[in-house]
Amino acid sequence: MFSDIKPRAFAHVRGGPLRPEITGTVWFLTAPEGGTYVAAEIKGLPPYSPASPSRPPIGPFGFHIHEGSCCVVGDVNNPFLSAGPHYNPDGQPHGNHAGDLPNLFGMDGTAVMIFFTNRFKPADVVGKTVIIHESPDDGTTQPSGNSGRRLACGEILEFRN
Repeated sequence: MFSDIKPRAFAHVRGGPLRPEITGTVWFLTAPEGGTYVAAEIKGLPPYSPASPSRPPIGPFGFHIHEGSCCVVGDVNNPFLSAGPHYNPDGQPHGNHAGDLPNLFGMDGTAVMIFFTNRFKPADVVGKTVIIHESPDDGTTQPSGNSGRRLACGEILEFRN
């Protein structure tokens, strides 16, 4: 199904100070029917930990495209604020942002996912960033789904072969 589709953009994702073990790649491929296939392979995710009265869960992991164009760590306790808010070209409430991607589910530290979206084309997200958050996106809390701290970041670049 994907053998004839060439990638148009990608992001090499790297963990920050809260989880430096995270590495991976997110590919953005032009879908023949319009829109984009997003394929992600991420390693080094922390093990799942349920919420407690004093702490949110760790995993599944919020996964978003953010407006910013760089992955500067900045504050080591609250990294990657340079990535800015979620990609939201239509001004929608959270849950409907074009950059709201499905949560990543890790098994033994690895998450692999492929999905289709018609909310953007690969060229639309070049120059933006991919962020992996510590907690799942609840799909409703404004403005960012209560998905917790930013664990990893990758700049989305045009793919040239």
